[in-house]
Amino acid sequence: MKLPKERIILGIDPGTVVMGYGLVKEVGTKVELISLGVVKMEKVDDHMLKLQRIFEKTVALIDNYNPDCLAIEAPFYGKNIQVMLKLGRAQGMAIAAALSRNLVITEYAPRKIKQSITGNGNATKEQVAAMLQTLLKFTETPDFLDATDGLAVAVCHSFQRIPTGKSSGSKKSYSGWDTFAKDNASRIGGLGKLKK
Repeated sequence: MKLPKERIILGIDPGTVVMGYGLVKEVGTKVELISLGVVKMEKVDDHMLKLQRIFEKTVALIDNYNPDCLAIEAPFYGKNIQVMLKLGRAQGMAIAAALSRNLVITEYAPRKIKQSITGNGNATKEQVAAMLQTLLKFTETPDFLDATDGLAVAVCHSFQRIPTGKSSGSKKSYSGWDTFAKDNASRIGGLGKLKK
């Protein structure tokens, strides 16, 4: 399948204190920066209100920029299960927002994103940010590396050359809640273990 001549990709690095996002426009094989930034939530004490803010901000980004797809960073496996749970919830809210707008969603492991941008799966956030500045030719330094992390997810997705609406390999993209629910009935039932 041919890639569309032009598409906009929204990349999100989910978090419950800071959510990073970046938007790029892909024109053929060229990638251009549209926007990047962060949603700060350190002043919000209630975890559920943080989740609501993630959902609302993601919907606002989608409505404002009309991206063709969402690329999102998967929560990393850490030793602290509470942190992982919160990150998973944050990711889930961004995914729910994208599903509510019928966007195709693709998830990437942090190592895959770093590998795609820098050629090194163990690259630091600073190295990823520096490479993005070179690739996309922007000089302003974002306040938070979370912004360039969100941008990195979008650029990583562009580099994969996965056509919007189709997926390759073991990753599956969904265009809405109905298609996701149909393919994942056992996951939605409640007690079944989520599989990666």
